[in-house]
Amino acid sequence: METDFNKVLKWAFAEIQGSGAYSLERARPYDGQPHTDGGTRGKTLVEGLTKRDVADCFVLAFLSCAGMERECPIRDDLYSIPDLNELDPGAVIQNAVCNIEKMMGIFPNIPKLESNGD
Repeated sequence: METDFNKVLKWAFAEIQGSGAYSLERARPYDGQPHTDGGTRGKTLVEGLTKRDVADCFVLAFLSCAGMERECPIRDDLYSIPDLNELDPGAVIQNAVCNIEKMMGIFPNIPKLESNGD
């Protein structure tokens, strides 16, 4: 049975994260914040990359989130991360998506800001 608190919490998560807060169904709407992968930014198709490229983007994301960025990283550097439990999984995903955009040459994939004169 869903309590009022659970309903409010589910609503709050949905407001912040969009449908990804409660579902990973592929057909869910892109209703998160526009600048996130759950919003309109997430509609961008990954083009021109191989699976290896995408895997490399995740390697770079893990290393970056662990504070282990270096000039010429290799995949085995993953095994030198002291404690994966110390990493924020959401940050790793966001970092990987940004790396994918960089490799595609479209980073930052957000609309230009318009000045309102203030």
